[in-house]
Amino acid sequence: MERLGDVLPGLLQGLGLTEQLAGWRAVGEWEEAVGGAIARRARAVSFRDGVLLVEVESAPWRHELALLKRDLVRRLNHRLGGTSVKDLRFTHGRGGIQR
Repeated sequence: MERLGDVLPGLLQGLGLTEQLAGWRAVGEWEEAVGGAIARRARAVSFRDGVLLVEVESAPWRHELALLKRDLVRRLNHRLGGTSVKDLRFTHGRGGIQR
């Protein structure tokens, strides 16, 4: 009998869900990947088709993060061990960012 942990990666890949799963991991690991200073002002909220949606507390921070986008994508993908995150989309946070 095979263990679930041995079968699951192949099953996810066969269903085409490997990239989506890694992208959702980026949501959960956002703070560790980008650091506390950024995470206090922005939070990853969803992932779809290679794009991580990030809510940001203000327009100036949205602009700042847009300038850092390439580096943030690189850091996220490095942490995830792949290239699942293709882009970041920044939006104004609803009700502010809460930690």
